[in-house]
Amino acid sequence: MSFAHNSMADDLSYDLKAQKVGDGVYVFIGSTDHFNRENGGNIVNTGFLIGETGVVVIDTGPSLKYGNEMRAAIGAITPKPVRHVIITHHHPDHFLGNLAFDDAQIWAMDETIQAIDREGEGLLENMYRMVGDWMIDTTLVKPGHSINQSHMDLSGRKIQFMPLQGHTKGDLAVFDEKSGVLFSGDLAFHNRTPTTPHADIVQWMHALEQLEKHPYNVVVPGHGPVERDGRSFKQTLDYLIWLRKTLYQAAENGLEMTEVMRLDIPQRFQSLSVARAEFVRSVAYLWPAIVEETLPRLYD
Repeated sequence: MSFAHNSMADDLSYDLKAQKVGDGVYVFIGSTDHFNRENGGNIVNTGFLIGETGVVVIDTGPSLKYGNEMRAAIGAITPKPVRHVIITHHHPDHFLGNLAFDDAQIWAMDETIQAIDREGEGLLENMYRMVGDWMIDTTLVKPGHSINQSHMDLSGRKIQFMPLQGHTKGDLAVFDEKSGVLFSGDLAFHNRTPTTPHADIVQWMHALEQLEKHPYNVVVPGHGPVERDGRSFKQTLDYLIWLRKTLYQAAENGLEMTEVMRLDIPQRFQSLSVARAEFVRSVAYLWPAIVEETLPRLYD
């Protein structure tokens, strides 16, 4: 799906600013809001690594316009070509900028590639509906290279791949050995409420426990500010534990879905961006399966 170019789109800009977080490592920090026509879908953290022979991009953002602006911002810092792109998972804010990098090798886990095959066109159409002109000329470009090894040397950067799951069925954490920067993808949210449309909460908690044990100097979460002490892992894990416990208790107490959506959110989570809205969404996503699992126990 693509819309014809119009002049109004020329006035839109993501105003991307690269933030250096390590030796040759830069990130672009997005909003912690929902997708809307003000932010153009820029609610994501993306980044890039400058290697000896080229640049490695981590996620490409929500649109062709974002990808083009990202590429221009990279070019303002280094003349080296973008040779490799790594996609952490299949949610639209992380890969719909791929067209801007279609001359590079685009890498992802098999699970991510399969999810894009299944859901990509629908995700693209939904983004057009939500953010409008920001998406003009954006088309679906699928990763052409599968990540099936734990370590690779890309453009002179030694990178460790950590295949995990929980936020989706295919979540890739990316660790740059030279700088110690760990890109968590959406396994970690920081000061932003986690999203759960494709989540397996138990698997997600296990993944966070693994990430917490991994050495790092800097953590780049999928959403929210960069941090250096693992607080994004702890915050996300704390929220998921509370969310799961709350929903199971509500099911065992016989609450209706609408009643669950109105439950109090603990004070420590109320300061997270879009806390109430994401809790309501999580109830909608997770409640049916929890009720189905819980009901047989109630009548045993």
